Amino acid sequence: MHKLYTMNQYGYVKVAACIPSLNVADCHFNTTRIIENMRKAASQGIRIIAFPELSITSYTCGDLFLQPTLLMQAEASLARIADASEELQIVAIVGLPVMVGNAIYNCAAVVSQGQIVGLVPKCYTPNYSEFAEDRWFASGRDIESEYLDGFANRGTLFGRGQLFELNGTRFGVEICEDVWTPSPPSTQQALSGAKIIFNLSASPEIIGKHDTLRHIVSQHSMRTHTAYVYVSSGFGESSADVVFAGNSFIAENGSILAIGKRFEIGERLIVADVDIEALQNSRIRSNTYVTDYPAPDYVINRIEMELADEIKLDRKIDAMPFVPSNPSERAKRCEEIFSIQTLGLAKRLSHTHCNRAIIGISGGLDSTLALLVTVNAFDRLGLDRKGIIGITMPGFGTTDRTYNNAVTLINELGITFREIPIAAACRQHFADIGLPESDRSVTYENAQARERTQILMDVANMENGLVIGTGDMSELALGWATYNGDHMSMYGVNSSVPKTIIRYLVGWYAETLTNNMAKAALLDIVDTPVSPELLPADEKGEIAQKTEDLVGPYELHDFFLYNFVKQGFSPTKILFLAGLAFEGRYDQKTILKWMHTFFRRFFTQQFKRSAMPDGPKVGTISLTARADWRMPSDASAALWLAECEELKKQIN
Repeated sequence: MHKLYTMNQYGYVKVAACIPSLNVADCHFNTTRIIENMRKAASQGIRIIAFPELSITSYTCGDLFLQPTLLMQAEASLARIADASEELQIVAIVGLPVMVGNAIYNCAAVVSQGQIVGLVPKCYTPNYSEFAEDRWFASGRDIESEYLDGFANRGTLFGRGQLFELNGTRFGVEICEDVWTPSPPSTQQALSGAKIIFNLSASPEIIGKHDTLRHIVSQHSMRTHTAYVYVSSGFGESSADVVFAGNSFIAENGSILAIGKRFEIGERLIVADVDIEALQNSRIRSNTYVTDYPAPDYVINRIEMELADEIKLDRKIDAMPFVPSNPSERAKRCEEIFSIQTLGLAKRLSHTHCNRAIIGISGGLDSTLALLVTVNAFDRLGLDRKGIIGITMPGFGTTDRTYNNAVTLINELGITFREIPIAAACRQHFADIGLPESDRSVTYENAQARERTQILMDVANMENGLVIGTGDMSELALGWATYNGDHMSMYGVNSSVPKTIIRYLVGWYAETLTNNMAKAALLDIVDTPVSPELLPADEKGEIAQKTEDLVGPYELHDFFLYNFVKQGFSPTKILFLAGLAFEGRYDQKTILKWMHTFFRRFFTQQFKRSAMPDGPKVGTISLTARADWRMPSDASAALWLAECEELKKQIN
């Protein structure tokens, strides 16, 4: 698969956090290491690299910061770094002390193409017992911007009222303590358009601080809808009183993309491609991302750079965005989804004073999950499980495997069992409407689905109960449901649960059981191919109609769904990402074939989602017209399908 991209081609910017080797107060050595790491980073296609706080001098100089010799050497060293940047396709952010007037400021310098683009002072200087920064440094929070003529033989803008742009991608800079404050400078920077925030830090290590830092960085990136690059000093700083472990993180909108090892002696570099397009789309979708309260009138320092070379994407693309890859996290996710489903149904049962639930049990994944949720809701409400009426409705395509699993599950869970075959009723219906016995059209299939729904609804009326819906979100996205058939219920517990996690949900529940027969049935259901079983079984009595052979793999469709609805990506970008995520499993032609199917069906089947019953939202996506997704049923898919057709031409 094609893994290369050019900057802005898919909305990515490659950023890095570097912890170089250093010696305390040795500006020459430190600068040499900074320049060498800049060169290595540029050769890897990194566009913006950040170094730790006061990286030119080191953070632990103490009262040496008051020595003019150190200050002058730091300024001269920054000039060396600027000179070195002239031949590199990279923006570097380094730390140094800067004397302005009669005060010294802890600054971050943004350097590119031979220029010192700007100096940003630290706003909040802490007074910790080990490092009383206000002993050496003044606060820069009251300095909006002023020009330092001749600084480092160039001159530059100095002040906190600055933002920077690299080829249109806006970013901001803050220093260490700034992010710990109630109102970090980066909050206003983000509201003024910055998509990436760089934090140059020197944070000594104590027990538990690493986890706190990770949480702060992650949460702040989520609140500001930014990518947040945090880099802190490591080995080489003075260990007279504390140790610097070298924390480094790159987060994006709440997710950690890269994290560096701590307590390393050598130099370290963490790299990630941050998705500027996804951040912008996230801001558009958030009606709480307001920008109408006073913010500084930032000076925008624009950097234009020729960046024609293709570079490798440094980012893990998750093939199953709805399913955590870590087993413990996956189990936690399953438990949380199941609890949300249970509580939603429990409320509906309680509100309607209902102690009867009617559910069609096919022996497939969706109806099994719906049954387990219903059982749990009854248990939580203290209701008799016999009030759950599980109905098997064998038809023309029902196989022994699914039927036996359904019956076993009903019996072992202690609910009421009823069997109502539908073949005779369907044949009568076919005769009534004039459908030939040999017909295998959509009418043949849908008539069975509607017959089953009619049975469930009528039994619910007889029993004064609720019909529990079984359809999942992936089916709703594709419209893979019979309108007014399995599409309809009185409460759809699976309506925002994607197909790719349902197998894990059922498997997770199975592992909690001590009943071996129920557990075995559940595990076999997990291994059963997805099928509506509306066409007759094959000559061996096995499932002949496999859903994924007809509409495509659900893992692909869930990938398309997440990246289209949640991220707002185009078919071009989705194809690029899918090619990376499913490398070695699907080629581009196969992915594009099913992506075309996804967009065609997603648009044409909106009318089913517009009329879907109530059901609980469990994740970041819901397709109900009352919640997340509101689209006219007659919206055209022409733009998306045309892009798919153009992509076909490119790869043929």
